[in-house]
Amino acid sequence: MKTVHPFKTRTACAALIAAAVLAACAVGPDFVRPAAPDIERYAREPLLASTVAADQQAQRFTPGAAVAADWWKLFNSYALDATVRQALANNPTLQAAEANLRQSQDNLRAGYGVFFPQITAEGAATRQRSAPIQQGSAAPGSVFNLFTLSGIINYAIDVFGGSRRRVEGLRAQADDLRYASKAAYITLSANVVNTSIARAAYDAQVRATEQLIALEQQQLQTTEAQVRTGFAPYANLLSLRGLIAANQAALAPLKQKRDQSEHLLATLEGVPPSQVTLPDIELTTLALPLELPVSLPSDLVRQRPDILSAEAQLHVASANIGVATAAMFPSFSLNGSYGAAGSTPAALSSGNGNFWNIGPAVSAPVFRGGSLWYGRQAALDAYAASQAVYRQTVLDAFAQVADTLDALAHDAEALQAQSAAQRAAAEALQLLQANYRAGLAAYLDVLAADVQYHVATIAYLQAVAQRHQDTVALFVALGGGWWTAPTPPAAQ
Repeated sequence: MKTVHPFKTRTACAALIAAAVLAACAVGPDFVRPAAPDIERYAREPLLASTVAADQQAQRFTPGAAVAADWWKLFNSYALDATVRQALANNPTLQAAEANLRQSQDNLRAGYGVFFPQITAEGAATRQRSAPIQQGSAAPGSVFNLFTLSGIINYAIDVFGGSRRRVEGLRAQADDLRYASKAAYITLSANVVNTSIARAAYDAQVRATEQLIALEQQQLQTTEAQVRTGFAPYANLLSLRGLIAANQAALAPLKQKRDQSEHLLATLEGVPPSQVTLPDIELTTLALPLELPVSLPSDLVRQRPDILSAEAQLHVASANIGVATAAMFPSFSLNGSYGAAGSTPAALSSGNGNFWNIGPAVSAPVFRGGSLWYGRQAALDAYAASQAVYRQTVLDAFAQVADTLDALAHDAEALQAQSAAQRAAAEALQLLQANYRAGLAAYLDVLAADVQYHVATIAYLQAVAQRHQDTVALFVALGGGWWTAPTPPAAQ
């Protein structure tokens, strides 16, 4: 009988592994990211060069311009910037998103371990009693000690690429959570800015309403004196009291909304509402960004985190097809072990009890009741669903940009009208006050003009806030500019 040298056996196995690896291919589709849409604008009508001028300010649109990563600084408010920075540093939701990202990256690093040999060390010390009768011998049994020390190596040969597709899916999952973290960052900054604008607007409306009530109470004292002296009918007094009560009733909801915005800002900053310290931000001190970038549709699909997240999920679904396909083919591995055994620990080094084995192994599915076939079909269905989700995400993003651009145009028109209404109401009030002092106008006419002026003022404040908030919405719809932020060396 011919003896096979162990070295020759190992050489043959190594050659087999090399040949298998060189011939290996990854089954399933190679992922190709969806092509950018071949459209030039978001709405049916061409993009306007600028909005109409409102409050002597017109916002200009620049197609293809870069979106600033710290876009909220364009409002030129140190207090607003400090509020955003505080939230970005302490918000629990953002911290959870970042932790999920780190987890996915660690899972990816763990997944790379499949490409390396798996080595295990084993040791055992047992006391045994043999039963030779199990081997057909009539010899009496014996009691003995057995000490073993061995190493086992296993290497999976990824002939059909199932492991590579699985790691590819883990990498796509890490991309998905990376973009989810970017989306959480953008959403948080936008919520902080929007809530700060709303808080400033509510506070301005509260002050305007309180000023209106104070003026009406002064007018009430004058009217009461006129009623007592018989110079004014009692109905005037009742009308004025009803008007004051109505304005006081409108004041309470405004204060409630202002308080709710403060509580929301506290939550966004990661502190209890009872411990939050918020800077005062005046609505009139917030600068309106006048130069607005508008990303091209072909660029938007490579910028918005929700679109990129949907693309990463599509990549995961594509990799899962490869995993399910590879499961239908044989799997190959190379196994080996080396060790020593003896009746005492000292005997482990004598060489008499050394043992080893090495050789390839193959496992092929023969019959699984259709589970592998339908598992692959399920992966194909999941890929088709991910494609539909991706297309819907792109459509929603384009619609959001189109809505925001239209909103900014209409906001400017509305603010222009509200500003004109406020100026007209102020001029009418001044004229009636002068006529009343000259005895040429009735007091109720002055009162009506005063009410109309303050109503116009509140509507004007609401229009200003809406224009600012829709400007925020445009930066969010364009993806928040995260790709233009400088990358720290550690992140690189």
